[in-house]
Amino acid sequence: MKPKDLRELAGDPRFISGIYNYCDRWCERCPMTARCLNYAQAQIEDQEYGEESRDANNQAFWDRMHGIFQQTIEMLHEMAQEQGIDLSKMDEDAELKAAERQERRREARAHRLALPARRYADLVDEWFEKNEVEFKEKRRELIQSAEMELPGAKPDVVAADINDACEVVRWYQHQIYVKLCRALSADPKMERFFDENNFPRDSDGSAKVALLGMDRSIAAWGRLREHFPDRADRILDMLVLLDRLRRQTEARFPNARAFKRPGFDDGRGRTQSQATA
Repeated sequence: MKPKDLRELAGDPRFISGIYNYCDRWCERCPMTARCLNYAQAQIEDQEYGEESRDANNQAFWDRMHGIFQQTIEMLHEMAQEQGIDLSKMDEDAELKAAERQERRREARAHRLALPARRYADLVDEWFEKNEVEFKEKRRELIQSAEMELPGAKPDVVAADINDACEVVRWYQHQIYVKLCRALSADPKMERFFDENNFPRDSDGSAKVALLGMDRSIAAWGRLREHFPDRADRILDMLVLLDRLRRQTEARFPNARAFKRPGFDDGRGRTQSQATA
């Protein structure tokens, strides 16, 4: 996609500005893809490079990344030229800011909120690895139930619920940590600017996404606990960890829950069917 085409696409009024900044990146389950510029751009790039370009082990992926890099650089230089900005003079300041960002990220990764979030991600991997046999046994049990056609049994519903709960846990497993780190590494100068101008803080938006991931993960673990009663105690440990992390995050970011995410919480969002009608 050429920079000119991207700018024209960005000017389309159907897209909600910044809607992709505070989403969970789960496009397959999102009702707002018709309002999202990132999603539209990805669809166009899939047509240009093919769906295999989303696989990092495929050359098409790196061709796509190179194309995006070139588009970004071209657009940057065009915008700088239009505004009379000499990019070469900005290098020293950019290096300083990059160093400051790197330090904030380092501190965020060591924060008391980030550490248990990272530990949780590791525990999820351990849990699924240790319970692989139980999943296979549950699968055999559901297949037998389906073959026997027992009255009142709904093995297909149970299987779908287990699969959905696992997908939810896996989707937010690492994202909780990533979003918390972003919230914790916010630039203090920008935070003051937001406060002085009565703008919502970016850190609150990131923290809200992390909190939503915790909420949904807690619900998913609750469903798995019902299906795997023999593993209830270990799942309870996960629930306790997530609940503690959720409460600590709410204490650190007291305004996060009230943050209005563009399109999702501010009343501007509509379903895809409404948006495309």
